[in-house]
Amino acid sequence: MAKKPETATRIADNKKAAYNYFFEERFEAGLVLEGWEVKSLREGKVQLTDGYVVIRNGELFVIGLQIQPLNTASSHISPDKVRTKKLLLHKEEIKRLIGKVEQKGYTLVPLNLHWKAGKIKCEIALAKGKAEHDKRDTIKDREGKREVERAMKSRQR
Repeated sequence: MAKKPETATRIADNKKAAYNYFFEERFEAGLVLEGWEVKSLREGKVQLTDGYVVIRNGELFVIGLQIQPLNTASSHISPDKVRTKKLLLHKEEIKRLIGKVEQKGYTLVPLNLHWKAGKIKCEIALAKGKAEHDKRDTIKDREGKREVERAMKSRQR
């Protein structure tokens, strides 16, 4: 019997990341979460835009990932919506990332959160910041694509 391909269901995307950075490499990391956070993620109550990844003591952590607690959260816990969350990667991958991040201009950026095989994964990217003129080029390309789509729509009618 053939195994079905795994499909990843998106939870949240960091749309600002593609505007602000060039992506060199992408990695899929596990995420250490509490129970109330998983419930909130199922409801889509997450904001990834201000998130960034830091390295502390040879481990990766995502900071600025905001998960809004549900109103029905348990009364015996006090949810912290901006808690620092640990990322899970293989040691070899972490060592390689540490070496790259120590180079000038590289940073780690969370790109999206998604479900994979019943677990929540965070896609991170080794990224280099864009200069202002690169951002203008990105805007120009995006507007050009919109104009082409509008022209194609009007021709179809």
